[in-house]
Amino acid sequence: MKSLRIALIPAYQPTDQLLLLLQEAKSKGFQLVVVDDGSDKSFLEIFASAAWFGAVLHHEQNMGKGQAIKTGLSYIQDHFPADCIIVTMDADGQHRAVDAPKICQAVQNHPDTLVLGSRKLREHVPVRSRFGNTVTRFVYRISTGQRVWDTQTGLRAFSARLIPQFLSIPGERYEYEMNVLLTCSRIGIPILEEEIETIYIDGNASSHFDTVKDSWRVYKEILKFSAASLISFLVDYGLYSALTLCTSGLGNAPSILITNIGARIVSASINYTINRKMVFRSKAHVVRSAVQYAALAAGILIGNTVVLSVLADYLGVNRYAAKLITELLFFLMSWLVQRKVIFRAGKNAKKS
Repeated sequence: MKSLRIALIPAYQPTDQLLLLLQEAKSKGFQLVVVDDGSDKSFLEIFASAAWFGAVLHHEQNMGKGQAIKTGLSYIQDHFPADCIIVTMDADGQHRAVDAPKICQAVQNHPDTLVLGSRKLREHVPVRSRFGNTVTRFVYRISTGQRVWDTQTGLRAFSARLIPQFLSIPGERYEYEMNVLLTCSRIGIPILEEEIETIYIDGNASSHFDTVKDSWRVYKEILKFSAASLISFLVDYGLYSALTLCTSGLGNAPSILITNIGARIVSASINYTINRKMVFRSKAHVVRSAVQYAALAAGILIGNTVVLSVLADYLGVNRYAAKLITELLFFLMSWLVQRKVIFRAGKNAKKS
């Protein structure tokens, strides 16, 4: 049975593109919820026209796209059935309502999945948008181990059953949408991508995205997600450097052995605790995951020490530089094993 479908559209200082989108979405059978995110009074006429198509909610002041989405989700949770399907759409004409039924059908086929309308960004894409998406896609991939082609798309569909989870995700502005992806990755909500048409009107001139301020908000969230690795690396490298100074009189080989093992034992303990409690938020049995992690850490420590010794002893690389090179080589392998084996939450990423 086909579920009720609702289009949620956050809007700030919209153009007439909003009304065209509402008309098209209404013709596709969608119930409509528009959230005016504190637009100037000069836009009241547009929102008055929007009210002919569905519910229009108002913020007294601009609170950000993320908060506007949450306001709309709260309204939908209170006024629509729990099994309805929600699709969020941008008000600036970047999305066509004709693509919305396709991603809603994907939710119908894959319940409890977040479905993204993915733009391939091939040609006729503003340089700013192409560059931003490429960088974000790469950083997201490194941070989560997942491939998501269009991390910045606002066309997303999901079941109303996920509303409580999505309302609890932090973020009020553009960073909220990135936080949703990071949260889904962390707790095991599958992400599916469906290709949609790429549209940029007048070089995306109507976008209210602040390149500097909003980009920082987005990347800050990814950096927070990667904090465990960063903290562990700083502890490891700091202890390694301190112990290197303390053991310099023992000779290169014994010193490398002592410093690398000592620093790694401390940093690995910190890394395990942070990953289990904060990053992956795993509910895996403590003893089982600890044993698996210890095995991984021991294997990496052996390989790490061997590579470090080869670089410093046989190739003559500076010991501090050798340590950095070695850590980079082993970082990705360690992360992937933790993600896929030790703290796994289920299969996350899917592609159509």
